[in-house]
Amino acid sequence: MEQLAPAQAGAQGAEPLAPWLIVLAGLCFLYVPSFIDLFRTIWSTSEQAHGPIVLGLSLWLLYRQWPVMLARSAGRASSATGWPVLIVGLLLFMLGRSQDILIFEIGSLVWVLIAVLLIQRGVRAVKAQWFALFFMIFMIPLPGAVVDAITMPMKIAVSVVAENVLYWLGYPIARSGVILQIGQYKLLVADACAGLQTLFTLEALGVLYLKLTHSESVLRNTILAILIVPISFVANVIRVMVLTVVTYYYGDAAGQGFMHGFAGMVLFASALLLIIGMDTILRAAQLGRRRV
Repeated sequence: MEQLAPAQAGAQGAEPLAPWLIVLAGLCFLYVPSFIDLFRTIWSTSEQAHGPIVLGLSLWLLYRQWPVMLARSAGRASSATGWPVLIVGLLLFMLGRSQDILIFEIGSLVWVLIAVLLIQRGVRAVKAQWFALFFMIFMIPLPGAVVDAITMPMKIAVSVVAENVLYWLGYPIARSGVILQIGQYKLLVADACAGLQTLFTLEALGVLYLKLTHSESVLRNTILAILIVPISFVANVIRVMVLTVVTYYYGDAAGQGFMHGFAGMVLFASALLLIIGMDTILRAAQLGRRRV
């Protein structure tokens, strides 16, 4: 029997690229027009500006986990379950694309990717890429009716807390609904400052932090995941307070200009610091419990 040279053996053992390239071409054919539409419309707004970031991070997570996925699924049979999942995903895409239902059109990408992995590499491939697939959920635009129904109570709550804190600090502030009046200026607490989409974005930030820190404690992960919701609320309050104080001292132009964008960075920075702070407390409590 003729023995293969090392180069030949490596070539035979390499993962064939042709099937994946065909899949990639098909995905681009289906979804690139959809994402172009998103970039031109809602992803260009401040409320949905997290969409491209989540998409980029999701693709990076897929790429980062790709070698692990290939190793774990090597030699495993494909799963026939992928075909009905693929049919469901394509039906959702066609319905969403034809009827302009973004939650179906963009959400179908998750199902199609699951189906492709099942067909190509089996269940283990899906398990290896579960977090990247789950993280994609955060880029799916939510229905407007749902966003509006939840956003208004959130904005009122943020406005109430911001008003009370600033009043306690001695600022001449009053509130009417979601409108804050400080001195001679009136500020409307907009959806981008305290809406459901902002909470959704911060939840994605927290989930990504949990993944990257690689904690094996189920209790710590669960508690921190739950705390992300009140942390997001506090971060929104901080952002509104920063904009209100800047407007009070420097005028409406400063509050609505550069400082408005800067307050967005304050939002994410404060949320991240709060998440890290709570994680530090949880780790310290866990370490103290082990010592006892």
